[in-house]
Amino acid sequence: MEYRRLGNSGLKVSIAGLGTNNFGRRCDAAQTEAVVHRALDLGVNFIDTADVYGGALSEEYIGRAIRGKRRDVILATKFEAPMGEGPLWSGASRRYIMEAVQGSLRRLGVDYIDLYQVHFWDTATPIEETMRALDDLVRRGDVRYVGCSNFSAWQIVEAQWVARSERLNPFISSQNRYNLLDRAIESEVVPACEKYGLGIIPYSPLRGGFLTGKYQPGEPPPQGTRFATEGRQAARVLSDENFATLAKLERFASDRDHTVGELALAWLGSQSSVASVIAGATRPEQVDENVQALEWRLTPEDLRALDAALSDGAAPRD
Repeated sequence: MEYRRLGNSGLKVSIAGLGTNNFGRRCDAAQTEAVVHRALDLGVNFIDTADVYGGALSEEYIGRAIRGKRRDVILATKFEAPMGEGPLWSGASRRYIMEAVQGSLRRLGVDYIDLYQVHFWDTATPIEETMRALDDLVRRGDVRYVGCSNFSAWQIVEAQWVARSERLNPFISSQNRYNLLDRAIESEVVPACEKYGLGIIPYSPLRGGFLTGKYQPGEPPPQGTRFATEGRQAARVLSDENFATLAKLERFASDRDHTVGELALAWLGSQSSVASVIAGATRPEQVDENVQALEWRLTPEDLRALDAALSDGAAPRD
């Protein structure tokens, strides 16, 4: 397993991370434990969750699974998304942050969180208030590091400027959707992260399973798959343009004796700005597949060849 520094910190995370938004939803406590234990056995040390995942069950199940193994886990979670009705149950205000962190610590059954991330930019709260509250969490030991998720480039710069000018703990990571179908963050977010010392943690690396090749053009999504129940998302992703791109990716991967799913993960792992790729799993064997895929490193020549293969019909943004 390769380990990389997370941004400008000294924290080293496994290139293969574990995404957990299926825990508490498609995975019960026993399944969660099996997946987490397999990940740890393979050297995965980075587990990413959020208070809202699985109706708060994801954190609870992960907490059970890591008992006795806490020292070997870099535990990341998020706050900001609604956890109840009304204005006091979401956001990035000082009041809410102080309550949210206690809820996550309790559900996870831990004394501290390694990486505490703002899930979404809160338009109703000044970023200075958010950064000061997060700095207080670091200083009192509830949190070791802080990061952001779904922030645009200007929002990252604003947060880092406030941290620098006010001598607060800065973000060390940015979690954004990033995959071979959606490379929009390359234009502004990636340069901002590189300039201001944030490691990138891509989510949705397989775009809901589309980049595994499990969906076929002209056919309904297979029962039990994500897009079988998410009609709006399915309409956006299962497009003729994306299937045309998928065909090119499949040819590129096949020529190198790999699957398109392995290519999707390996391509992200081959980006210098990426610290850890959080791939989800509902079964232990899927963890094996993800870890194996992230052992493949595309050479600079491979990356150029892939861009050339896509350039005659640029990869669409979904």
